[in-house]
Amino acid sequence: MRVPNLRISVPAALALLLSLTLFLPQTSWAQYVPQSQTQQNQNQQNQNQQNQNQTQQNQNQQQETPGSAGGPGNDNGPIALPKKTAPAAPPPPPPPNIKNPPGLGNLSMRVNVPVVNVDVDVLTQKDHQFIPNLQQDNFRVFENGVAQPIIGFQQVKAPITAVLLLEFASNRYAWYLIQDMWQAAWSFAQQLQPQDYVAVETYDMHTELLTDFTQNKSVVENAIESLQMPTWDETNVFDALYTTLDRLSRVPGRKYIILVGSGIDTFSKITLDKTLQKIKETPNVTIFTISTGGFARAMGGGMGGMPNSIAYLQADNEMQTYARMTGGMWFEPRFQAEFPDVFQQINASIRNQYQLTYRPTDTKMDGTYRRIRIELVDAEGQPLRMVDQKRKPLKYMVIARDGYTAQLPVQ
Repeated sequence: MRVPNLRISVPAALALLLSLTLFLPQTSWAQYVPQSQTQQNQNQQNQNQQNQNQTQQNQNQQQETPGSAGGPGNDNGPIALPKKTAPAAPPPPPPPNIKNPPGLGNLSMRVNVPVVNVDVDVLTQKDHQFIPNLQQDNFRVFENGVAQPIIGFQQVKAPITAVLLLEFASNRYAWYLIQDMWQAAWSFAQQLQPQDYVAVETYDMHTELLTDFTQNKSVVENAIESLQMPTWDETNVFDALYTTLDRLSRVPGRKYIILVGSGIDTFSKITLDKTLQKIKETPNVTIFTISTGGFARAMGGGMGGMPNSIAYLQADNEMQTYARMTGGMWFEPRFQAEFPDVFQQINASIRNQYQLTYRPTDTKMDGTYRRIRIELVDAEGQPLRMVDQKRKPLKYMVIARDGYTAQLPVQ
């Protein structure tokens, strides 16, 4: 079959092509774009989006935290913004109100303020009789020369706590010395009161405790009667006094030492300086000393007595020092008949006293030794003058320890 030749003009061909496209399926042009070109376009879009985000972030940061005034890159327009100041810190919270646990109560802190107690005897010079009825305004207390305010005052009459310290040695003058010691110890025992506490010690080369503190007068008398045969020749009074003071430092309250002996030291390990230092460091102890052998020393060596040598004079001076440092008294009786009167004076002194209390103006706790001086004055502040029953001037003496050792920060 022969197909006839068709001749179509150009305008007709274009119209035919347009009509054919109308009947084709609707397909996206993107399906006909090459894949490589599509990936490039996508990457380009992502990069543009990241640039826009970074630009927006920089603008926000500049608006929120402007720099210091006048600095580069800190202009947010024609005027440079000043730097923002930090806000003021809030006030501290109030202290917590802490309460103690139930049942514990309120706790408080106590500061130790030292006070000094001074026992004062005011006695007549002639017969050593106690002078009563003095008032607080009659006393003046000086510490290292500085007047101290008295915060406590009373006159007391109380039982005693005492150690009877007796020299009992077998030396060449033992007969004279032991006879005086026996008489003195026995006179002391006879004047004890039922409420008194007494211990008895002896010393030669060693210190021996015959009886500890007791209120039984019979025990004290039996201890004295047991002193029959001395053993050692040595008279170590420094060791004995030091040991006794050390023991009394652990006994509360006011204590007394009645030291009866010649005062001679022959073989002590402790020196005199250490003994005096121990006396200074031991509070609330008063020492009364009685030197024995007075009659034999008065007779002299030529009549069978004891030589009145420099050694015994030095011993008397030491016995007197022990008493003076502690507010006691020293006695040197020559006859045994004097001993009862001696102990009457001692009893009057230790059973009738004025007790003064003051708070030192020098509050330093440095361990130094402070000197104490007591004076009696009248209402005008002048030295007190006394008269006896016959209106004659009455001489008196004020007896008190001459000082004390201040505390240390840690004791």
